Amino acid sequence: MIDAVLFDLDGTLLDHEGAAGEAIVRLFPDVDEAWLVRRWYELTESAVDRYLAGELDFVAQRRVRIVTLARELGLGDWDDARADAWLAEYVALYKAAWRPFPEVRRVLDVLAGRGLRLGVITNGDAAQQRAKVEAIGLADVLPYVVASSEAGSAKPAAGIFRTACAGLGVPPDEAAYVGDRLVTDAQGAAAAGLAGVWLDRSGSAAPEDLTVPRITTLEALPRLLGSR
Repeated sequence: MIDAVLFDLDGTLLDHEGAAGEAIVRLFPDVDEAWLVRRWYELTESAVDRYLAGELDFVAQRRVRIVTLARELGLGDWDDARADAWLAEYVALYKAAWRPFPEVRRVLDVLAGRGLRLGVITNGDAAQQRAKVEAIGLADVLPYVVASSEAGSAKPAAGIFRTACAGLGVPPDEAAYVGDRLVTDAQGAAAAGLAGVWLDRSGSAAPEDLTVPRITTLEALPRLLGSR
């Protein structure tokens, strides 16, 4: 029996890649768009991994992305002041592009209508992640947000999943967790005792050795969870 459903935020509820891509293209309109978006994604993933590992703080992980990209674009070595000025523009554009995936609100309303407790478990800075939930109009249905910057651990570690369950007052085996990353989200949640669900919007074939349920749209989640 599932009493609570928890969600990843970026890439699951909020179209983070779309927002980041829109922002970076506007700031470098003369650079090949496909390469730029792909490279910015790679730099972001690397920097965030270093932040979650404690190697960089939140500000430094942002700076290293643009300093590296600027160097690769032949723009020289940027100091902190120049990087921070650029980042202020980027963050403003990124925030303006925050949007939920189209089906998100409908699905959350269905689950809330069943009496399920809903929440978010997210890797990242708590203030920014809560601001995203608010900005995309989901704070009323997702008031409970656990972020790695406050939880003392980050996905896929079991601690953050168990902390979230404890906060909702449900044992892990009565909670489901849905995310767009197989290892970090679905398998990490399953290892912590939750029902991990992989949201794979890629449309590619599922791995043959998949050990968690896979859905290709959140619209499939209510049926997967069954009636309560």
